[in-house]
Amino acid sequence: MTVAVPTSAAMRELGVRLAGKLAAGDLLVLTGSLGAGKTTLTQGIGEGLKVRGPVTSPTFVIARVHPSLAGGPPLVHVDAYRLGGFAELDDLDLDASVEESVTIVEWGEGLAEGLADDRLEVIISRSDGPAEDREVTITGIGDRWSDLELDLG
Repeated sequence: MTVAVPTSAAMRELGVRLAGKLAAGDLLVLTGSLGAGKTTLTQGIGEGLKVRGPVTSPTFVIARVHPSLAGGPPLVHVDAYRLGGFAELDDLDLDASVEESVTIVEWGEGLAEGLADDRLEVIISRSDGPAEDREVTITGIGDRWSDLELDLG
């Protein structure tokens, strides 16, 4: 499924709506160029999950855990941009928390897929239109997402 996202506020709102479909054990792998909106989408997901924030890019700390303020799963937010490969991602021990958390890995394509059989792969691309326009393509992988009907438009 592909959704047109015209503004940063719309990207955040998409994240809030997506959060309503997420549960503990869910993995999202986000792909997109610098400034595409990966962290903005994650901020919306954090808002929807009602986690302690602020949700900011974990580029330099690599990973942040945001506990739930509403009894839901924590949000584990990872930025794999600076990681040199799967071995460095594995050193983070994400597999220890992936079952009980919603885990989002920015720049995770080619690295994070092994963390869970079921995942959402999210590709954010800039459209040919105005500067803020984005297209978000969400692909469900595995049994959990076999009947992917997110109604996010």
